[in-house]
Amino acid sequence: MEKDKAIGIFDSGLGGLSVLKKLKQELPGENFIFYGDQKHAPYGEKSEEEVRSLSLSAYRFLQEKGVKATVIACNTATSAAAPYLRELFP
Repeated sequence: MEKDKAIGIFDSGLGGLSVLKKLKQELPGENFIFYGDQKHAPYGEKSEEEVRSLSLSAYRFLQEKGVKATVIACNTATSAAAPYLRELFP
């Protein structure tokens, strides 16, 4: 069943589409769901707390879609929120 689930990717905008393109090349048998948070972009101008909150929202959106894995394609979200998300969702 897991192999039928998509891989989620999120970014604060559309830059993560290049990550999606590369993943599609490397993993041609996989399905993907992309979440680009253009409403709140850019994340680099936000506080760490804000970035964590926005990243948590993106993560939860992808989990509601039933993804089997999540890729953070945003440098700011990776540095500010990845450890936080890993702690919440080991």
